[in-house]
Amino acid sequence: MSGHSKWATTHRQKEIVDAKRGAVFTKLANLITMAAKRGGDLNANPSLRTAVEKARAASMPKDNIERAIKKGTGELGGEQIEELYYEAIGPGNSQFVIKCVTDNKNRSAGNVRHIFTKNGGAFGNVLWNFEQKGVIIIKNSELSAKKINFADLELELIDAGVDDLLKEVEGVTIYTKIDKLQNIVAFLESKGLKAESAEIEYVAKEKQELKAGEKNTLEKIMEDLEDNEDVSDYYTNII
Repeated sequence: MSGHSKWATTHRQKEIVDAKRGAVFTKLANLITMAAKRGGDLNANPSLRTAVEKARAASMPKDNIERAIKKGTGELGGEQIEELYYEAIGPGNSQFVIKCVTDNKNRSAGNVRHIFTKNGGAFGNVLWNFEQKGVIIIKNSELSAKKINFADLELELIDAGVDDLLKEVEGVTIYTKIDKLQNIVAFLESKGLKAESAEIEYVAKEKQELKAGEKNTLEKIMEDLEDNEDVSDYYTNII
């Protein structure tokens, strides 16, 4: 799950939108372009739909969104955007998988490495402890607005083939196999439920807690990752 709480990360990203709008627009445009490589139809491409919804929520201009989509589908030329992953070790031997969407892999690698080294961390092999899953988030307010009973929804989702559900203070996090992500999203939409996000993420198989003295360093690393315009997401094994 992103950060030590996907909900906390989402909240911080919304704060960053107001403080550093230009950098956020660059990050969102790259995300849209990368998603659009799998098709420019929002209805058939849930990753693109999620990326565009994030951009709209950040008040990104319509022209910027359309240009980013066309760049991904090949209608526009320009620099090529790549999706890269880096593995790193943070405080208390915590593990990170960092996803970058960038037009300069040397810059991205250097910046991500610097974020960890200045905080006592380093690049390291951690991917063995992560697996890719579809991760869907639904706010409690969305469930309340549609008058959805969580217990009933849980049973229906289990029947639909989800791997796990996690009820949190802010809402529900749903884990599913990658090939079932789009079907589960369609099922939720058939019930009138709009997901806050629906993405393929790296989820840790074994999680850990940090000591009190290590948490400040973790926060610094996460803030630096979120401030970097090449970093589109990051995943850790921290509870």
